[in-house]
Amino acid sequence: MKQIEDRPISVIDHFDRFTIVFDISISIIGGLIVHQLIPMLKEKFIKAQLWGYDLNKRNSREVKVAESQGVIAAGIFLVLMFIMIAVVFAEHLHPEGVFPNHKFVEYLAALLSICCMVLLGFADDVLDLRWSVKLLLPLFASLPLLLVYFANYHSTTIILPKPVRPYLGQQWNLGILYYVYMSMVAVFCTNAINILAGVNGLEVGQSIVIACSILVFNLIELQGANSEEHLFSLYFMIPFIACTIPVLIRNWCPAEIFVGDTLCYFAGMTFAVVGIIGHFSKTMLLFFIPQIINFLLSVPQLFKFIPCPRHRLPRLDPDVNKLNPSIVEFKKKDLKLLGWLMLRFFSITKFIRYREFTNNDNEIMISTTNFTIINTVLCWCGPLHEETLSRILMLIQIVFGSLLTFFIRYYLVTFFYDS
Repeated sequence: MKQIEDRPISVIDHFDRFTIVFDISISIIGGLIVHQLIPMLKEKFIKAQLWGYDLNKRNSREVKVAESQGVIAAGIFLVLMFIMIAVVFAEHLHPEGVFPNHKFVEYLAALLSICCMVLLGFADDVLDLRWSVKLLLPLFASLPLLLVYFANYHSTTIILPKPVRPYLGQQWNLGILYYVYMSMVAVFCTNAINILAGVNGLEVGQSIVIACSILVFNLIELQGANSEEHLFSLYFMIPFIACTIPVLIRNWCPAEIFVGDTLCYFAGMTFAVVGIIGHFSKTMLLFFIPQIINFLLSVPQLFKFIPCPRHRLPRLDPDVNKLNPSIVEFKKKDLKLLGWLMLRFFSITKFIRYREFTNNDNEIMISTTNFTIINTVLCWCGPLHEETLSRILMLIQIVFGSLLTFFIRYYLVTFFYDS
């Protein structure tokens, strides 16, 4: 088979519509299979010692909750995507037809990157890897994707905003820095969801909101000049949503299962894949605005400017069955200048609460709430039931991760770029 230029990419033909309908159909079936498999397999996970306690419940030590259930959704998702290979490229399989080799390689590289992260995420659930290792895993998993991008496009030029064009020109060629940027997108997407976690339904819930936002964005852009890239994204997002909804149902408060790091890595790499191959990585990052804020808020503890406990989960008050922000205590004399400035900044902006007190040895101590959006919401709203807290966090994701992104993408951006 020979490779020539593709058909005009702005045209969505009948075969594309059939492919989308087929994708929706098998995704529904896949979602039903996930829904049935979770209760069937969770006892096997518990027997394999993949379980934990739900610490935000009164009877937390009485019930074992199966961990790593995200691997079930990821496994069925991959099966659906393997089936879609034959369907997506079916019209090109005739011996006299034209086979889009570069698109086929993109598809396989995308699945390879996702497979790698599912495997590494499950390994993390089993082996409990260190944070330094977790940061490197997505970097290596994204390499197949970056190599395919280099081979197929080799475009590293960005368009600069209007206000800076008189000084810096209309566009810049970033060269290798563009690939560094894309690898950082993969690293951020996979870890950002994992950092913003700790209450029932939050990891998978925010993933579904982001996936639905991407799906809506793809549908809007289907009539544009890059419709083929957005079709590619749709083929991934539809099965992803279908396979993760049953997980959300089982993980919502009170959780029957825990999703584990597997789902966080699986979701993050899937988003990175469609953002990079679909050429909308900047819009993709806008969908992560709450995660970006949470990461910036977490920087003082992630980089040890402020002491960081292993778990920064909210604390349950069993008398009222509500959650309070978790705290960390340390000696004031151990705090460096940069850590003190960060503590004061986030205190003034009301993202954290802290107080100073004297211990029994007459040493000045600092007690501060942990630096996460979850604890910030509890600081703002007071003690909340876990389900109420989850709903507020989902609302934040919808408003600031979805609605704000569409406002920026389709209104505000016109002031900075040509229409």
